[in-house]
Amino acid sequence: MSKRALQKPDTIAAIATAPGRGGIGVVRISGADIAPVMVALLGQAPSPRHAAYVPFLDADGSAIDHGIALYFPGSNSYTGEDVLELQGHGGTAVLHLILQRCLASGARLAQPGEFTQRAFLNNKLDLVQAESVADLINATSEQAVRSAQRSLQGDFSSAIHKLVAGLIDLRMLVEASLDFPEEELDVADTERCENKLNAIATELERVFNLARQGSILREGAHIVLVGQPNVGKSTLLNRLSGAEVALVSEIAGTTRDTIRQAINIDGVPLHIIDTAGLRESQDVVERMGMERTKQAMREADAILLLTDARQKEQAAHQEILALIPDNIPRLHVINKIDLLNQAARAETRDGDSYIYVSAKNDEGIDLLRKKILQLMDWHAESGVFMARERHVQALLQAKQGLQRAAAESARTELFAEELRFAQDALSKITGEFSSDDLLGEIFSRFCIGK
Repeated sequence: MSKRALQKPDTIAAIATAPGRGGIGVVRISGADIAPVMVALLGQAPSPRHAAYVPFLDADGSAIDHGIALYFPGSNSYTGEDVLELQGHGGTAVLHLILQRCLASGARLAQPGEFTQRAFLNNKLDLVQAESVADLINATSEQAVRSAQRSLQGDFSSAIHKLVAGLIDLRMLVEASLDFPEEELDVADTERCENKLNAIATELERVFNLARQGSILREGAHIVLVGQPNVGKSTLLNRLSGAEVALVSEIAGTTRDTIRQAINIDGVPLHIIDTAGLRESQDVVERMGMERTKQAMREADAILLLTDARQKEQAAHQEILALIPDNIPRLHVINKIDLLNQAARAETRDGDSYIYVSAKNDEGIDLLRKKILQLMDWHAESGVFMARERHVQALLQAKQGLQRAAAESARTELFAEELRFAQDALSKITGEFSSDDLLGEIFSRFCIGK
């Protein structure tokens, strides 16, 4: 369905500020014809793009409130439609009275995200920029704010458009030889196609890596603590989170279920998951906890495998190591070095990273934090833009399409088809090629009034 088919001609209204009391509250109205609402509340239409201090009128002509009215004609508004913003006092009751007056004058209550959805449908924003509005509102760190702002300004979209333009250019060259057999690709054309494909693949890899970083900023990464009982997993969770979120005891098997705690390292959100220690046990509840540990390991973005510095690697340790999927990054954390009077340090053995810490005494924990970010392949690049999991998956699909295209370069029809697949995957990111269900899901997660 086209954007035009999704557009609605009616007028919508909503309170745009957060619930509760405040110095100022905003009611936003948008639609193709908001004149009846303006006349009902203000007596007349205010001058475009000028702030006017006026009474907001009730049905009997009395003032509900006094405040600022701002009118933005459609071509220069957030939604691409006529927009009226009424800025009054931030009390819940007064804002609801103003909103009810809008609804009585012909507007309807806006759905969550409907103002931004209309901005998208009216080509004021593409889908990435629309999503970044919500990401900016929900940002919990300075890094997340700056990354969301870069997406809102169009950095991510520009990168996608550049890739799509390159694919269109390459497809034109390839498909011309299909439509006009007499124009079959010669050696020079084939070499040009390969060079273009390699250049696009290189740029796509760069954008993919930036998007992965942006996805971590938005979604957070899940770091799972695993090991035998009583190696200090709960103590480490408490140390990383800066709070006593897990019960610590000398009794092995204290943790029976997974415990999740959100933390922040250098502006990067992480979800640390403490798990039940893995060992042979006849206790039914403990065994259930261990099954949840194994499930958490399968779903982890990275795993910290804890051992006691006083113990040599045992068969049980190797069994736990064998449970970690090969595709999940892992870091060996040797805990309780204080009991051996050892210093905190990091080293690499047989391709695996090891770090020696004392969670109890806070030794080596700052180094561990840095190692966790390295484990996530996090780089504090200035150009990182906010991205979502759907963006990462679409970029991955495009990468796979280009890989298949390279493998089919000798068969022109299949080569062209894989290029088209990659282009469609990229176009889903910015909304040029998106299903109605996807659009509904995205905008339904916005707050009302945005």
